[in-house]
Amino acid sequence: MVDHRLKIGERLGRPGARATAAHAPFAVVLTAGIALRVLAVLGYPSVLWFGDSEGYLRGALRPEPSELRPSGYSLMLWLLKPFGDFTLVVAVQHLMGVAVGVMLYAVAWRAARAAWPDRALAPGLVGAAVAAPSLLDAYQIELEHLLMSDTAFTFLVTAALTVLLWRPGLTWRTGAAAGLMLGAAALTRSVGLPLIAVVVVCLALRRVSWRAVAASVAAFAMCVGAYAGWYRAVHGEFALSSSNGAFLYGRTAAFADCREIRPPADLRVLCREQTRHVPGVAPAFAALWTKYSPFRDLPGGVTGRYANELATRFALRAVRAQPADYAWTVARDTSRSFAWTRSDYPRRWTASQYRFPEHGWMPKKAVPEARAYGRDSADPRVVEPYAGWMRAYQKWGYLPGTLLGVILAAGLAGMAVRRRPWGGAALLPRTRVAEPHRARTAEPPRTHATDADDPGKGDAAVRGDR
Repeated sequence: MVDHRLKIGERLGRPGARATAAHAPFAVVLTAGIALRVLAVLGYPSVLWFGDSEGYLRGALRPEPSELRPSGYSLMLWLLKPFGDFTLVVAVQHLMGVAVGVMLYAVAWRAARAAWPDRALAPGLVGAAVAAPSLLDAYQIELEHLLMSDTAFTFLVTAALTVLLWRPGLTWRTGAAAGLMLGAAALTRSVGLPLIAVVVVCLALRRVSWRAVAASVAAFAMCVGAYAGWYRAVHGEFALSSSNGAFLYGRTAAFADCREIRPPADLRVLCREQTRHVPGVAPAFAALWTKYSPFRDLPGGVTGRYANELATRFALRAVRAQPADYAWTVARDTSRSFAWTRSDYPRRWTASQYRFPEHGWMPKKAVPEARAYGRDSADPRVVEPYAGWMRAYQKWGYLPGTLLGVILAAGLAGMAVRRRPWGGAALLPRTRVAEPHRARTAEPPRTHATDADDPGKGDAAVRGDR
């Protein structure tokens, strides 16, 4: 028996065996994450639909910049259009989700190995723990199944941060690569625009070469500027969308009081205090998408240039007149990300779309475009028992928001107490560990409460169960 144990110890002492043992915890997590995604595709062979899905698909069939939001995700769908297969779209998005987990593990493992060079197993355990929420969270897996831009955005941002954090030093080439990916992320979801400022600050703290910083900013500006030029050629203005003012107006809908704002005559049409009191609907959603929305009475609606200009002026007046109310609204809505249980925000129907459904459905008005893009693969299908297994797993297989807050706090505390200078591996962006799971970050609550356009509420649905 002793001789047998000695032989096992000798085998584990070999370099190859040590490497295998070091990465074994992550191998288990990665295998489980891939298996869950395979199960999801078996249960739901086509994409799942959301209120915004039709707009993204329309942009893929007729490539042009959307007035409502940047069209980066539509361009990705356009690249996949020759295959005519929604199952392929789902598979690509699940691969992105797996890649996010792998990148998180790689960065965390390298940082932990640098901190504990004499501990063979500790880096692997830390890296596996960092990657597990992204790979195993059922809400993340469902999000990857939606015809939505969130997965592509998360993949691009994580890839950019991986490039920036991979080595202590940064060349202008790697800086440019990160800048391009951040630019692509900003064109996928507009909340990615401020990230370049965060990156510049972090690079400055790491005392990175100014050439690398300049290359990052230049690549980002080139990417975003090229899209804005395309937008101008189509819509006549140098911008990324024509709805930023409307979304900012939605952010103020919860507190704006025209008795305090005292808007001029042309802005009084936006004084719709009743949008705060629509039962079961967040004020921002009511102000933008329901029958109470003032944009129904303005030329062009939410994406109209005139409406956007009025909304911007009104929102800025509201913030200046009621700064405390604005700060409280931002803090309250940011705190939703850290609640132990998930709430029906901005309304019950929207929250339900983040759960695997019992029945397949598609908005009735999206049927022609879905069939034009994906032919038979567009048919919504629910295949049992695989779909039921995913629904059962989603009841408990997710990261509660409170634990997300603990992870963020631990990351900030680690940065505050570390002894080595600012920069390097210690700047591991803990916020990206749980990025796929949060419903909102601090940035969206500052600008708008929801960008979920659901004008199809109440439409008949196309159902197909198997």
